[in-house]
Amino acid sequence: MGLTFGIYPGGLLGDEEGIVQPVSPDRPERVNMALDALQGDAPTFTVRAYRSFAATVSPPPPTPADPEQYLGRGRLLDLVLQFREPTGALDGWPEFVREAVRAYGPRLASVQICEEPNVRLPVLDGSVPNVLDALVRGVVAAKEEARALGLPVAVGFNAVPVFDPADTFWSGLGGLADDEFLASLDYVGLDFFPDVFRPLPAERLADAVTAVLRAFRATDLPRAGIPGTVPIRICENGWPTGPGRPEDRQAATLDTIVRTVAALADELRVDAYAFFSLRDADSHGDGLFHHFGLLRDDYTPKPAFETYRTLIAQLRAVP
Repeated sequence: MGLTFGIYPGGLLGDEEGIVQPVSPDRPERVNMALDALQGDAPTFTVRAYRSFAATVSPPPPTPADPEQYLGRGRLLDLVLQFREPTGALDGWPEFVREAVRAYGPRLASVQICEEPNVRLPVLDGSVPNVLDALVRGVVAAKEEARALGLPVAVGFNAVPVFDPADTFWSGLGGLADDEFLASLDYVGLDFFPDVFRPLPAERLADAVTAVLRAFRATDLPRAGIPGTVPIRICENGWPTGPGRPEDRQAATLDTIVRTVAALADELRVDAYAFFSLRDADSHGDGLFHHFGLLRDDYTPKPAFETYRTLIAQLRAVP
């Protein structure tokens, strides 16, 4: 079957304390050169972008600022619509979702509703009241608008692995997941970063990836009533370099993770993978979140850039 590949093309990152600003502005011509190289002759490649809704405060800035300049030649937008209204009020939210679908139209590959709604950190949607209602209503609104426009846009949401048996996210979603929601849901995304926050020996990485994906399919999604026919896609995955984290290991880690995902694609119905992110926020920074790029902050490639290019060429979906 193969995978549809993609990437977040910026250097802007969010960590537990806020936004990590890149040390230099994005250079669109260098970004497009890198995207061309990664995509190769793959017929489809997705560009991930984030837009936020908030009615009573200023929302976080969109990132990248102008993703349309990175589209064309088979590249389509993987658009994330974040619910960032601090009161949890849904007034205006469904129309925000509908307007985004109308605005990007045929340039859309997919619309993800909410960003990591099961993570209760200030920079993520899981910290916002009423996020489950926003998720359900947003998915329905996006799919209704796509159908009305005759657009083949995949609509879904994402989450991170849950290791706490007392966590209520999936059961809470199941209480709201009516037939209309399930009929509107085209995929569920998984954001995961093995060997980043919980270090693993290299020889255990493939088994850890396998265990997380199988648990997501067999345990998490059924708790919300999501059937096995709904595809999974990897929406964000990466491995930062930096002090004590050599660049060659980033390449090896990426190779192991993507090949493991591809090997499980038929069994678990995984249809897409996106890397996070294209370039470092600050290649000389001390923080973990500064170094997630396949490129350094000056756009010179790390070894993992060529690794990802090779993986795409070998494992890409063929129409």
